[in-house]
Amino acid sequence: MRFLKNLAAATALTLCALPALTAHAADLAGAPTTFISPFPPGGGTDMLTRMVSNAIGQNTHWNIVVENKPGAGGNLALDATARARPDGHTLVMAQTDNIVLNPWLYTKLTYDVFKDFRPVGLAASSPSVFVVLPESPYKNIADVVKDAKAKPGQISLGIPGIGGSGDLLGHLWGKAAGMQLMHVPYRGWGQAFPDLMSGRIAVYTGSVATLLPQIRGGKVRALAVVAKERSPALPDVPTFTESGFKGIDQTIWWGLFAPGKTPDDVIKTLNTELNKALTQPELVQKLEEAGYSVMKGTPDDLAKQLQADHDVFGKVVQDAGIPKQ
Repeated sequence: MRFLKNLAAATALTLCALPALTAHAADLAGAPTTFISPFPPGGGTDMLTRMVSNAIGQNTHWNIVVENKPGAGGNLALDATARARPDGHTLVMAQTDNIVLNPWLYTKLTYDVFKDFRPVGLAASSPSVFVVLPESPYKNIADVVKDAKAKPGQISLGIPGIGGSGDLLGHLWGKAAGMQLMHVPYRGWGQAFPDLMSGRIAVYTGSVATLLPQIRGGKVRALAVVAKERSPALPDVPTFTESGFKGIDQTIWWGLFAPGKTPDDVIKTLNTELNKALTQPELVQKLEEAGYSVMKGTPDDLAKQLQADHDVFGKVVQDAGIPKQ
């Protein structure tokens, strides 16, 4: 009799435990889910985060809130995500310029990108594009190289911050072309544009998503994009490879990451819903019109992308001699 009572009790406990073991993914429909953007409202990352989260929210009826947490090169947003409860209710829209580059640029980080985050999936990419004023004598990047070789260190390249992807791509280009450009850092395009107009800088680089309105509006002219293939938003602009400089094709990408101990079933559900949203024609059209290329895939695809770019850009940072902050 005691055995039967114990068996019944054990069975009851097991049955009670089953919902707890399988409720992770179902819980996502409960409390609000926060998508953290490491940049201020109105920028490219913020726009992408909102478009993707809105599509997921409409499909799932989850209560999704976008929280902008700029500062410290994205470290504030990444730290907040790493410290969050690993229940799928806090995600960060990280990108090349923070989750890939920060381990090479900062001496003390509060997180480990390979231990404190779990990849959910790739969302989108946007090539860097090098631009000049419409009246610039530079008609292509070969013209820039020719002038830079004739005037070592005198041709200025505006970049959105020291150690960012634009800075590193400029170093890659300089090494491939055997030239030396003068890198001039800015907080962003708003600060750089007056200097481009006044002639203080000759060339500027940023993402297609950031510069597309200025290119379409005729304020600047695109010379080349950094990607394996031409940008759908700029089909007439050649890649660096087409322009004679192979190996300069590291596209800026964005991907969703969750805290490191987030359960497998939650990651699977999040990845499924992310990919579902990214197959919707309406969202794809909006992203492409804004200068993004849609990326989909598994969490493992994002993990491989992170590791590959971590290795590539790490070598560039070291070769360029960029000191850690």
